[in-house]
Amino acid sequence: MSLSELSPFKRLLSGVAVAAIAVTLAACSDEKKDAAANAPATESTDTAAKTEVKPVDGGSMMSSTSAMKPAEGGSMMAANTAKPVDGTTTSSTMSSAATPATAQAGQTQVAQAAAPAAKVEVPQSEGEVDIAKLMAPGPLPEMSVGKADAKVTIVEYMSMTCPHCARFHNETYDAIKTKYVDSGQVRFVLREFPFDPRAAAAFMLARCAPEGQYFPMISMLFKQQETWAAAPNGRDALLQMSKLAGFTQESFEACLTNQKLLDDVQATMQKGDKDFGVKATPTFFVNGKKYSGEMSVDTMSALIDSML
Repeated sequence: MSLSELSPFKRLLSGVAVAAIAVTLAACSDEKKDAAANAPATESTDTAAKTEVKPVDGGSMMSSTSAMKPAEGGSMMAANTAKPVDGTTTSSTMSSAATPATAQAGQTQVAQAAAPAAKVEVPQSEGEVDIAKLMAPGPLPEMSVGKADAKVTIVEYMSMTCPHCARFHNETYDAIKTKYVDSGQVRFVLREFPFDPRAAAAFMLARCAPEGQYFPMISMLFKQQETWAAAPNGRDALLQMSKLAGFTQESFEACLTNQKLLDDVQATMQKGDKDFGVKATPTFFVNGKKYSGEMSVDTMSALIDSML
């Protein structure tokens, strides 16, 4: 059943929206996995220190260190006294050699400080489209942030129920906006590509939000995606989200029964598919070059930098 066969309000009342989530998950681009690496432990005879370093999502590092406590008094020195037969007392003190662990740890810190940061590879594009055609007016007014004459233009096709899209917007988008959009180097455009009725309804509500609130509404819905996208009652879940953005019961229902708005959202999706080959979300066009799948801050930064 297509989106045009039922009013959006009725589809929210039905169970079709829940079942369609599975379609979204299948259509979304495959989640990328980061490989973990373990750093070897360093041990010495006097003190044993073990450090395990593992990269985690987002590039942060977690480390845990445990050390053996020294003997009573905290001394790392051993003193021995011997008395000769004729009564003369001679005291001799033996000191242990410098611990290998301490020297090796210092060398490791110096090496890490001197090592250059790993270079991030610029992703390969999957093709290129005519930038003039891509930026031509579509069924809906363009939703964008950034200077119109920015050197780099990014167009993202996304679905509101896509977990990969949510992760990009929750973990990457804000950093890219701060670094490149706010500085005037990038213009970022969002376009609707809903895979299911509930995603279409979410886009419609964002379009119905007060002027200037489209991006904040999108951000809120992505941050709360797990709350409403798979809720048993999609209508009630979206209503609660909408009330946080200032909707009333009446304005909520009026938005979701706006057939023209639904048709325009669908037309935007169909144009992306037919004219630009969008098949999965998120799909990015960076100065006309196509890239599918979510990107980390480092990867998208490397891509933008290569075009500045």
